[in-house]
Formats: sequence, structure tokens, C-alpha cells
Amino acid sequence: MSKKRLADDNQRLGSVTLYEVIAKDGREELARTNFSLACSAIAAGFCICFSLLGEAYLKMRLSHMPHSYLIENIGYTFGFLIVVLGRLQLFTENTITVILPLFENFNRWNFTKTLKLWMVVFLFNMVGTFIVAYLLIHGGLASGVELQSMIEISKHAVIHDFQDLFIRGIPAGFLIASLVWLVAGNKTAAFPIIFFTTYLIAIGDYTHVVAGSAEAFLLILNGDISIMKGISYIVAAGLGNIVGGTGLFAILAYGQVKDEI
Repeated sequence: MSKKRLADDNQRLGSVTLYEVIAKDGREELARTNFSLACSAIAAGFCICFSLLGEAYLKMRLSHMPHSYLIENIGYTFGFLIVVLGRLQLFTENTITVILPLFENFNRWNFTKTLKLWMVVFLFNMVGTFIVAYLLIHGGLASGVELQSMIEISKHAVIHDFQDLFIRGIPAGFLIASLVWLVAGNKTAAFPIIFFTTYLIAIGDYTHVVAGSAEAFLLILNGDISIMKGISYIVAAGLGNIVGGTGLFAILAYGQVKDEI
């Protein structure tokens, strides 16, 4: 192999190329039907719940160990690995993926299409996590000990004031958007990128609206918090994720390439 060929193969993708790769994915998502988006979003809602289950199972078996939370939080990555590697529709990924093509050609029509996709994906992500939470509480999907472990984890995540949840949602949104950017540039390293990015969200106690909605619904159905408290959590985390993903990362990503595209 020539030195030039070797250099080309090992050259990192430039910012403009990364931008175009993600924007192309975004345009493809915007072209999908609502039914297709809804099915994928429900599946993502189901799968993201393995983050809560993974944490709970590890917590049950490692609670006697010092600093066990460092290992327990590895479980949080499970759901994200399934969702992202499976290319399912996760709301927080779309705070950058469908936003980049909107920045290229901002008009009422494109804004409406983007907003509609956000609404469909978010709604059916919530449907998916609610179904799993219902089955955990009322469907016998978890034993009493397993359920108690999930309740403890959920209380730790959900029972905070609105401002705190919002602020903790910003770095989570930024990290998920950065995950999308990093995976686009190095698909062969997708697994460790997803693992370490979402592990940081877990050990940082940041709030992710979709993963956290499973915890909020679980507490509502178990009678630990009110419906309004659960909705407040989802709104605060969702707004924080949007600010971090779209308001910070996506705008910065566009800003660095806008003169070159």
C-alpha cells in the first residue's frame, strides 16, 4: 500500500464532511412517514428502559461493594447501546440530526417538518417507556426485589426541583449531540463512544428525558410521586436536553462550517 493511500485511509474526517454526513441522515429522517417514525420511536422507548433495568440488576448484586455505583452505572449504557447501534428514533439524537439540515435552509416549511418529527418521536418514545413502566409495576415483569431496586434508582434520578433537573439536562443533551457527531466520524468505534459518553451521563447524575421518563412513569405508577411531579421532570429534562443538544452543540457545529458549506 502506498504512503498516500495509507495517509488517506487514516485521515480523520473534516468538520464539513462530518456535518454533511449528519445532515444527510437528518434529511433521510425527515423524509420518513409518521408511521415509520412512530414504530421506531416506540421501539426506542422500549429499548432505552434496559438502562434502568441494567442499573437495577447490577445494583442488586453489587450493593455490598465499596464504590459500587461506579459499576452499577455501567448498566445505564445498555439501553443507549441498543438504541443507537440499532438506529432507532431517540428524541435527543434528533436535537442535532434533523436540526443541521434546518440550519442550512431555514424556512417555515422546513421548520414545520422538523417540529412535527420532534413531536412524533418524543410522543412515541414516551409511549414506549410508559408501556415498560406499566409492565414492571402491574405486569409481573420484575420481581419485588428487582422492582425495589428500580424504585430506589428512579427516586435518586427524579426527585429534584425543576431548576436542578433543567440544569442537569443541559450537559446530557450536549453529550448526546456530541455522541452523534463522534459516531458519524468513526463508525468502527461506535461502541466505545456510546459507552463512555452515556456512562459519563450516568456518573454525572445528568438528566436524559427519554431514559428518565421510564423512571418518572415507574414512580407515578407506584404512587411515589404525583402525575404533575412526573410531568415536571419530563419537561425540565426535555428543555435542558434541547438547550444542550440544539442550543449549544448544534449551533456551534453549524457555526464552524457555515462559511464552507
